[in-house]
Order: sequence, then C-alpha cells, then structure tokens
Amino acid sequence: MAISAEQMVAAAEAEIETISVEAAKALTLDDQCVFVDIRDIRELWRDGKVPGATHAPRGMLEFWIDPQSPYHREIFAADKRFIFYCASAWRSALAAQTAQLMGINNVCHIAGGFSAWRDAGAPTESVAAKPPA
Repeated sequence: MAISAEQMVAAAEAEIETISVEAAKALTLDDQCVFVDIRDIRELWRDGKVPGATHAPRGMLEFWIDPQSPYHREIFAADKRFIFYCASAWRSALAAQTAQLMGINNVCHIAGGFSAWRDAGAPTESVAAKPPA
C-alpha cells in the first residue's frame, strides 16, 4: 500500500483548519456558516445531526460541489464558510481538503466530529428515517 487512510487523514489535517466543538457551537447562529454532515444517512437516522446542518454524503461531495456536474447543489456555490463533520473527524478532514482542492477556500472541520459534539452536550436534532420507495 502506497499510503494508508490514516496517512491521508494526517496529510489532509496539515492543509485544513480544524476547529473545536466550542468554536463550532459559537458558529451555529452565524448565517454565513453552513454545517455539512457527510455521514451516511443511516448514521443521521440513528444519531441525529447538528441542528440545521446540510447533509452531503461523502460519496457525492465532489459531484455536489462541481458546478458542471449534473448533481451540483447550489448551497456549495454560496459565499459562506463550510464546517464539515463526520462521526470522528476522519472523513470530514478528507472532505474539507477536497472542498479546498475544488476551490472552496473558507472550510474547516470539527475536531472529534459528531461524537465529540454529542459528548460535549452540544445540541442535536433528530432525522426521521424515510421508508423505502
């Protein structure tokens, strides 16, 4: 193996900003900040999310950011600060790095991810599971 997942995360963290849960909590009221939950939808159904967070599954992130993609989401074209998080801050480090590589410069991720958020007693909201179509 040329590079491990752990090495990829470490390299990403060297290039991106990591903020504490306390710093992230202070940004929840800032309408210039977008919290982006990149976890799998089943994780949101099971554990909830940061109130008001946008769900952008990690596997679709590049396609949702790219304005030339048929899957592009306008939220990623907004001139805002994007705060990524996952369960424990590995996927979100890679997501923040990817967003930066794609030209979104005002990005960061939450140290410890949603687990740290929840453990700190920060607010969460439930996400209702949708029945299969």
